[in-house]
Amino acid sequence: MIGLAFQCPLEEASPRIVRAMRLSDPAQRGFAFTAAGTAARLRGELTPELCAALRAEGPGGIAENAIRDTLTFVPLRRLPWWFTWQMVRTTVLDKLDAWRLRATFAAEDAWKALRGRRA
Repeated sequence: MIGLAFQCPLEEASPRIVRAMRLSDPAQRGFAFTAAGTAARLRGELTPELCAALRAEGPGGIAENAIRDTLTFVPLRRLPWWFTWQMVRTTVLDKLDAWRLRATFAAEDAWKALRGRRA
C-alpha cells in the first residue's frame, strides 16, 4: 500500500488504499492508513473517498497518524468540514499535553532542588 502512495497517481491508488482499510488484519489495515498519510504528505491532497475512510475510522485509533498527517500537509480549504474540527481537537489536546509535561518537569526540578539542599 505504501508503495502505491509513492508511485501511483492518487486517483489510481485511492480505491486500493480504501479497500485495504477495510481488511480484517490489523497490520494490513495499518499499512493502508500509513499509505493515506503518505499520500497526504506527498500530494498535499486526498480524494473524497480517502477523507471519508479516515472519518469513518475516526481519531484515537489506527487512523490517528494519518489524520494528523492530513491536517499537517493538506490545506484546510481542500478538506471536508470534519477535518476542521479535528484540527481544533488536536490543537487543544497538544496544548494540554504540553502544559502537563511542563508542570511535570517543573515539579521534578523543584523536587530535585529540594532534595539537593537537604543532602
